[in-house]
Amino acid sequence: MKAVEIASPGGPEVLRATSRPVPVPARGEVLIKVAAAGVNRPDVLQRMGKYPPPPGASELPGLEVSGTICGLGPDVRPEGFAMGAEVCALLAGGGYAEFVAVPVEQVLPVPDGMSMEAAAGLPETAFTVWANVFDRGRLREGESFLVHGGTSGIGTTAIQLARARGARVFATAGSEAKCRACVALGAERAIDYRKEDFAEVLKEQLQGRGVDVILDMVGGSYLSRNVASLAVEGRLIFIAFIGGVKTEINLAPVMMKRLTITGSTLRARSPAEKGAIAEALRREVWPLYASGAVRVVVHRVFPLEQAAEAHAALEAGDHVGKIVLQVG
Repeated sequence: MKAVEIASPGGPEVLRATSRPVPVPARGEVLIKVAAAGVNRPDVLQRMGKYPPPPGASELPGLEVSGTICGLGPDVRPEGFAMGAEVCALLAGGGYAEFVAVPVEQVLPVPDGMSMEAAAGLPETAFTVWANVFDRGRLREGESFLVHGGTSGIGTTAIQLARARGARVFATAGSEAKCRACVALGAERAIDYRKEDFAEVLKEQLQGRGVDVILDMVGGSYLSRNVASLAVEGRLIFIAFIGGVKTEINLAPVMMKRLTITGSTLRARSPAEKGAIAEALRREVWPLYASGAVRVVVHRVFPLEQAAEAHAALEAGDHVGKIVLQVG
């Protein structure tokens, strides 16, 4: 099968076409003929040598795909996912290829009416947002929510899901155009972090009360302002640290406001853990995609052979939503 591998740690140019054997689905796995694959920042980190795949996972990049079931491993019942079924899946690696084997727990049907290109950009963001904003963060109807990086794949998903589930939504982004995109997706107010202090804007917008939940992918450089922006009993969830992994914190407001500061990663979790998230998504979120209340925002689709160009586009930071590779 055709695939794209990482020749050595480095820039986008180290991504190169290769030929690999078609994987054989193991016990509890299905084989998917890949139609499209999502491109995510963890792929970039892996390419740079900073985020190795977990033990046993494919060393090929790619954490999400869409496609059709073309093989069943032992103990996988056909009535669960029949041959030819259109599906999308969360992976621990291997998505930049024509075929991928994946635990059946991590596979979901393509929502009604959704294209394969859009479905390829769905699993990584949907799993991440649900597990962090609604599970760990416990965001409820009527509460307020801030997502940093509102025009990223995670951001565009978080804005829409939080709004659809009845929260007041705020976002940060790096330009006026990106702020307009956040508002169009459902943010009540988008904050241009290059020109405005999000802590000051939130203080004004929320009349000093603070925000209930913050989803942060910046890390250290934002910590003090995140803490200052949270309401009593507020929850701060870290999912990345592009602004640094270390910083100092004043513990007094954490204690006085009874804050929860947490974080998580997804890739190394067990299939059973990912399967529990998948079941929640099927029940709580997939109907929103099927109805059109929430959509996958696809910025651009590249052919698999142009994976290097896709990575360069992701790193340029001009996109709104997902970048996708067309495979089959």
